[in-house]
Amino acid sequence: MTDSPKQTLVQTPDFHIDIPDGDNRERNICRTCGFIDYDNPKIVVGSVVRFEDKILLCRRAIEPRHGYWTIPAGFLEHNESAEAGAWREAHEEAEAHIEIDRLLAVYSIPRISQIQLIYRATLPTPEFGAGIESLEVKLFDWEDIPWDELAFPSVHWALTQARDVWDQEAFPPFSNPTDGL
Repeated sequence: MTDSPKQTLVQTPDFHIDIPDGDNRERNICRTCGFIDYDNPKIVVGSVVRFEDKILLCRRAIEPRHGYWTIPAGFLEHNESAEAGAWREAHEEAEAHIEIDRLLAVYSIPRISQIQLIYRATLPTPEFGAGIESLEVKLFDWEDIPWDELAFPSVHWALTQARDVWDQEAFPPFSNPTDGL
């Protein structure tokens, strides 16, 4: 076994928990056909979207963190590129047609088994609205961002890191900050 946190596996009638040959951790294995149910981390895609000098944020209409502000982001779908997923999430949550510039950051959130790919993007025109997962969507001046009402630490990281490189054409992607944010 590895030193990673112990994952809780849910055993169903057709599956048993065992370590498959050639593996090093417990998995759900079908008793009938031997299928191994690999429960791997989820990939989240999103973007820090800017229109002129303002940042687009969405107030969440869903849990977790209902009522808190976030960047448009969500789970990547099967058969979808990361960029297409970030574009789709901006459209679903903010009814926004964004232009993705480049990868801003890759965050690892092991406690919830997530990898987050966050892009830097622009909103060509100030046309947006609240999608089904948003209570409201708004453009904020930097000094008016509701920092105490941000849904997740990674939203804070992404906003801060995006601001650091808004005027830079090229930069390496950021990762989790080490300063305790």
